[in-house]
Amino acid sequence: MGIPNSLAIIALAASVHACFQLSVSVLTLLTSHALGNKQTQAKLLRLTTGFLFGAGVMTVLLLSSVSLLLLSIFGAETPQIIWASGCGLLVGVAISIWLFYFRHEKGTTLWIPRSFATYLTERIHSTKLTAEAFGLGLSSVFGEILFIIAPLFITALVLIQLPSMWQLIGIGIYTVISLLSLIIVWVSIGSGHSISQIQRWRETNKRFLQFVAGAGLIVIVFFIFANEILSSTVGGI
Repeated sequence: MGIPNSLAIIALAASVHACFQLSVSVLTLLTSHALGNKQTQAKLLRLTTGFLFGAGVMTVLLLSSVSLLLLSIFGAETPQIIWASGCGLLVGVAISIWLFYFRHEKGTTLWIPRSFATYLTERIHSTKLTAEAFGLGLSSVFGEILFIIAPLFITALVLIQLPSMWQLIGIGIYTVISLLSLIIVWVSIGSGHSISQIQRWRETNKRFLQFVAGAGLIVIVFFIFANEILSSTVGGI
């Protein structure tokens, strides 16, 4: 698989990651809590920036860890059965997203267990320092591991085939694109947009985001099948 195709898969996988809403939900709740406590705009900006950096660091750590694990097991030449298994994982997660990601009720309540939702809510209410917001950002990304593992896994498979410099570029591309939804909310909050406006947009478009996330994973499956599995099979005949 050439570098342009590899980077295209990484960008698409990161775009799917950006559609997931747990980190965005936690950031909006953190902002609402800070505003309710009459925090200054400067303090609010520090908290939200700390949260954003925490989400970014956890994304890099997860992607790097999965890549290192796969590299240590398979090396740079990944067996076709692993690519096929990755495609199966993508399909399974895509179906799960379409069926379960948002709960069937009003608002933007997510699939996560209520015990974990309670834990996050308690963390939000106790967050007063930038370091605490940073830790909350870490937790919000890790808490969605059941869904983000699919784009992370397939991105890691692509990364380990690239030259070292392109691996770093690929990690950077994935991290920035996956954080786009958070960055947009962060910029909106910093520019004075109300949380109610952001929340209304999320509620109006939640089914669209749900569909796009699942569809994006299916598109990646076809892309990988055409460029990795099918081409290798034909080339071996």
